Amino acid sequence: MGANTSQVSELFENQSLKALIGTQSISENNPFWNQLISFSFTSPTCSNDFKVLEETITPLAKTLIQNNPRSGNFGALVRVFLGRTKELKISTECQDQLFIWQAHNALLLIRCLLKVFIREMSEEDLHLQFTYQERAPGCYDTCSEDLLEELICNLVHLIVEVPLLDITYGILFEAVTTLLVLFSYQLFHKEILRDGHIYRCLMSGRCLFLTSRLVKTLLYNFIRQEKCPPATHVLQPQSDGGGLLYGLASGVASGLWSVFTLGGAGSKSSLDQEHNPLPLSNQSLFLLLVLANLTDRPECPNPYRQAITCFKNTQDTSSIPSPQPHTFQINFNSLYTALCEQQCSDQATLLLYTLLHQNQNMRTYMLSRTDMENLVMPILEILYHVEERNSHHVYMALIILLILTEDDTFNRSVHEVMLKNITWYTERSLTEISLGSLLILVVIRTIQFNMTRTRDKYLHTNCLAALANMSAQFRYLHQYAAQRIISLFALLSKKHNKVLEQATQSLRGPLGTDDGATLPDYAQDLNVIEEVIRMMLEIINSCLCSSLHHNPNLVYALLYKRELFEQFRLHPSFQDIMQNLDTVIGFFNHRLEQAGADLSVERVLEVIRKGAVALPKDRLKKFPELKFKYVEEDQPEDFFIPYVWSLVFNSAVGLHWNPEGIELFGMDSS
Repeated sequence: MGANTSQVSELFENQSLKALIGTQSISENNPFWNQLISFSFTSPTCSNDFKVLEETITPLAKTLIQNNPRSGNFGALVRVFLGRTKELKISTECQDQLFIWQAHNALLLIRCLLKVFIREMSEEDLHLQFTYQERAPGCYDTCSEDLLEELICNLVHLIVEVPLLDITYGILFEAVTTLLVLFSYQLFHKEILRDGHIYRCLMSGRCLFLTSRLVKTLLYNFIRQEKCPPATHVLQPQSDGGGLLYGLASGVASGLWSVFTLGGAGSKSSLDQEHNPLPLSNQSLFLLLVLANLTDRPECPNPYRQAITCFKNTQDTSSIPSPQPHTFQINFNSLYTALCEQQCSDQATLLLYTLLHQNQNMRTYMLSRTDMENLVMPILEILYHVEERNSHHVYMALIILLILTEDDTFNRSVHEVMLKNITWYTERSLTEISLGSLLILVVIRTIQFNMTRTRDKYLHTNCLAALANMSAQFRYLHQYAAQRIISLFALLSKKHNKVLEQATQSLRGPLGTDDGATLPDYAQDLNVIEEVIRMMLEIINSCLCSSLHHNPNLVYALLYKRELFEQFRLHPSFQDIMQNLDTVIGFFNHRLEQAGADLSVERVLEVIRKGAVALPKDRLKKFPELKFKYVEEDQPEDFFIPYVWSLVFNSAVGLHWNPEGIELFGMDSS
C-alpha cells in the first residue's frame, strides 16, 4: 500500500500499522519509527473528521491492547516521541522543522490510541500499557521510570516552553488535546473522580512546579486568539529542490493516513478552519477549565485553582509578596479584551465567572474599567436570547451580573453610560438608553420568560437579587424600563389572583373529593409568587427611598398604574412596605390634582420633578438596605465538573466521543 493508500479501509493493510500493533517487539532505535511517523497529515479540528479517524483506528488500537503486553510497542512509540521532543525548543529556534513534524505525528498517533485505550480500560490498566517493555535480549524490564508520568510532564513542558509559531501550532494543539484526552476518564464515571494516577501526576507530581506557567500559557493562548495556520503541509520543498526533509515529506514514507489529505476527512480542512478558526485558543480554554475544576484533596488543594485565584496584573508594581503559591503576572487589559470578545461561548462565560468569583485582583480591575459596557453588553445579549441558550449558560450570565451588582460603584456607573441603537433588542426601538436601564429591561424580560416557560425559582432569585442590589442606585430610568418594572408587577398581581382563585375553588370542592394532593401545589405556587411580589415591592421602595428625585419616570409609571397596588395594601405580607408606596402615590396624586386636569405627559413629569424635591424624606419609613451576595453552594464540583465536561464533549476541537459510553451527565444536560 505505502504512499498509495487511498481509502480508509486500506489502513488495515498498511504495513507500518500492522507492525506497530503486532506481537513482534520493535526497538525504539529501529529505523521503522522514522517511517511510521513521517506522514503528512493535519490534525483534525472538526469532531466529524476525528470520528472518522477514530472509527478507523479503534480496531487497530484494540489489537494493540492485546499484543502490547508481549511487544511493548506502545511504550516504544511513547519513548520515540519523548526522544523527538528533547530537541524541540532548539529545533524551533533554528526553524528545523523535521523534529517538530515527526514529534507532532508521533503525538497525534499516541493521542488517537490513548483515546481508544481510555474508553476500553480502567486507568490502572492504562498505566500497565505504559509499563510493558520490549522483549529484546538485555532490554526487558531495564527501564524503571514511570512512562505515563514522563509523558504527562513532557506535554506540560512542551506547552509552556515551546513558543507559539506557525510551525509549532500543530504540536502545541496536540499537546493540549492529549492532556484533555488523558483527563477524559471523568466522562465515563457518574461520580466525581478525586484520585487516580493521572490526577496525582498533575496535582502533586513533578509537574507541580510548572503550575503557574501552565495556567499562564493557557490563558495567553486564549488571549492571543491565534488562528490556525493554513492547512498546508508544514514541510515545504527546500530552495535547493531536495534534501532529506523534502524527501520524507513529499514521499510520505509510511503512507499513513494519506487518505485524509486525498479526499477523506482532510478534504474539509478549509471548512473546519471556518468553523473552528481558533482551535488552540479554544482547546487551551477547555484544558484550563478542566484543571481549575479538579477536586481538592485534604492534603493537596488544587494548585491550578490557586493559580487562577491569585494571579496579578503586569502593571501591578506592588512589592508585597503574595501569600499564595503559584502566583504569576499577566496583562489584565489583554485578558479583559479577550473576555469581552468571546462571551458568545459557554466556556468563555464560565472563565469570566471563575475570574470574577475567585480572583479579587481581576475583579477589582474589571470593576474599575471605564468601558464596562464592553463586558456587560455581551452578557445582556446572552440573557436576551435566553430561548436559544442552554440553562447553564444563562445561569452563568446571571451570576456574573449578580457579582457585578454587589459593587455600588458599578451600580452607579451603569446609569452614566449612554448607548445608542441596540440592534439586538427587538421588542422596541431603543435609540438612546443608559446601560443601567437596558440591564433592568433584560433582567425583567428574563424573569417574565421564566414565569411563562421554565418556572425556575433559582433563576428568579438571581434576577431579583441583581435588581435589588441596583435599586438604591437607580438613576434617570428610561421611561420604558420604568414601565416594564410596573408591568412585571402587574403580571405578578394577575398570577397571584389566578392562583388564589384556584386555591379557593379547591377548598370549596364537593364533599368526598380528595383535593388534598392539589392544595399543597397551589399553596406552594402562592408562596413563591408572594415572595417575588414582596421582592418587587422592596425594589420599588428602595428606589423611592434612595433616589426618588432621580426617577420621575418610575413615579409616573407608579401613578399611572396605582390601582394595581390597592389589593396589597391590607395584605399581611405586604402591609408594612405598602405604607411607603401609599405615601408616595398619595403625595404626588394630590399635587397633580392641584395642577389641574388634562395635563400633558411633559407637565405631569414637571410636577413630579418639583414634588420629588418637596417630599419630606422623614415621611418614608426606613427599611434595611437591599444587598445580596453570591455564594457558591456546598460541593460546587457536583455542578461545575459535569458542566465543564459537557462543554468539552460538545465543543472541544477535533474530538468526538460516542454518547453511549458517557456516564457523567445525560445527553440532555449539554
